Amino acid sequence: MESTRGLEVRARDGSLEPLGVIDIGSNSVRLVVYEGAVRAPTPLFNEKVLCGLGRSVASTGRLGEESVARALAALRRFRAIAHVLDVKHLRVVATAAVRDAADGKDFIARGEEACGWPIHVLSGEHEAELAAKGILMGFGEADGVAGDLGGGSLELIDISGSRLRQAATLPLGGLRLLDLTGSRMDDALAFADEQITRFGWLAENRGRSFYAVGGTWRALARLHMDDTDYPLRVMQGYTVSTRDTIAFCEELRAGGRVKGFDGIARARREVLPFGALVMERLLRRLEPDKVVFSVFGIREGLLFSLLSEHERRKDPLLSFCDDYARLRSRSARHARELCAWTDAIFAEPGPKETAEERRLRHAACLISDVGWRAHPDYRGEQSLNVIAHAALAGIDHPGRLFLAMSIYFRHVGGGDAAPDEFSSRIRRLMDKRALHRARVLGAALRTAHMLSIGMPGIIDETPLCYDAGRLVLSIPPVYAALDGERLRRRFEALAGLLDLPGEVRVAT
Repeated sequence: MESTRGLEVRARDGSLEPLGVIDIGSNSVRLVVYEGAVRAPTPLFNEKVLCGLGRSVASTGRLGEESVARALAALRRFRAIAHVLDVKHLRVVATAAVRDAADGKDFIARGEEACGWPIHVLSGEHEAELAAKGILMGFGEADGVAGDLGGGSLELIDISGSRLRQAATLPLGGLRLLDLTGSRMDDALAFADEQITRFGWLAENRGRSFYAVGGTWRALARLHMDDTDYPLRVMQGYTVSTRDTIAFCEELRAGGRVKGFDGIARARREVLPFGALVMERLLRRLEPDKVVFSVFGIREGLLFSLLSEHERRKDPLLSFCDDYARLRSRSARHARELCAWTDAIFAEPGPKETAEERRLRHAACLISDVGWRAHPDYRGEQSLNVIAHAALAGIDHPGRLFLAMSIYFRHVGGGDAAPDEFSSRIRRLMDKRALHRARVLGAALRTAHMLSIGMPGIIDETPLCYDAGRLVLSIPPVYAALDGERLRRRFEALAGLLDLPGEVRVAT
């Protein structure tokens, strides 16, 4: 038998070229440098400075001198950072404050000198389009209305699958409302209602999703997590019912001191009640079934615009997991073999699964070995934390929990003995079906890794099948010596979770 196995862990091969985006917003100026133009991008660097460029544009028509100075200083620093990271492609965009200010052109000239790159001022329509493409980058296909709340404006766009439909720009940014109304909440409420009702198509989206984008709304979601003691501190895909979101927004705009409010940056705290007001009034108009928060916005939408059509069509979750397997597991090839090997468990007469459940199972198989370098006593706990909080896209929180718990059970087994605090809290968020599937998949992965030692070329020759009411593992003569007590115990645990007797058939 000629072995083609061996450790396949590798570093980046240099095929990706860093790409940077500077977003000059009405409230903040941010630089994000991505590892490259790929379907599941990983930021190499991310920094923002709260400059407040749009603080006085509504009342004076001009950018504030202090804010301009802070923004230019940030742009000079970002230019130096991009040079250190060898960023050869840097896109710089500016939004509502620069777009609307009388001295916006002067700022652009000074800003281009500071950062060394052209600055493109986005129209409201283009900003809405990029926000929608950010949603597509982060979720794949979507169905609902995306809203990107900045300091100067609110962009809304209807997304159906991958198609972008009606779009609107409203002057409802948090800083603009502060400036226009002199911080008077009643005036802001009346103005918001007047603007929102201008667009009749907003009332035609009842029962769909609302995708919330922008730093102010992310801060609102973070406060909701604190208020509800939600254990998974991941913003992407955090979902709240419309009713609960409206109630929480009403409490915030009424001045309620919710848990965690003092931990929000001062510049953000100032606009947060107005961001909550806009959210509440918009949700009453839209009547969506849920609010889904997104960390993917115009920066990621800009990156999505640069992808090839082939790259755009990739599944964002499976693309991330396949890449993660190449970087962190002993063998990416073995990870892919696990997808096919576990298919047999969910074939007739095994447990049924939906297309989405199959997709999640394959994702779990791809990342099943990313914790192999950890100490054996802590692989389950560390894998759980890493996967639960990974920068995954194309997945909701229930799916994220399924992945994390599947790999947790792959390391610690399916029993309930002495679970750690985090895994106990995670389990309480999962429904019984998902938790049982995670146990079954975890047991299958334990069996496969014990048989193959995490190396490729073995499990594709040692298949599972159902035969005469039994779960059967067949081992050919060439791998007969890999049979053993620990392998059989793990296989019996898998069969037990399926309520079937197990049989290991070793050919001689």
